Amino acid sequence: MIAPLGTLAFLATLWLLVVVGAAILEESGARIVAALKGEPVRGPSLTLPSTRVRARLRGRPLRAAARWRAAA
Repeated sequence: MIAPLGTLAFLATLWLLVVVGAAILEESGARIVAALKGEPVRGPSLTLPSTRVRARLRGRPLRAAARWRAAA
């Protein structure tokens, strides 16, 4: 009795992974193909990172308010 339930759980998990993977490819498939071809990415789906992320990417330390420094 455990084997059919285990098989059912396995197949349900496999189906869920396929559905999630298809959704991800549908959303970002064009960007992946463009990246593999070496072309620039075009389209409204590309968003710029926030100011904090850009500052972190440049290697500049973020400025902390005095109250946050005191709390640390």
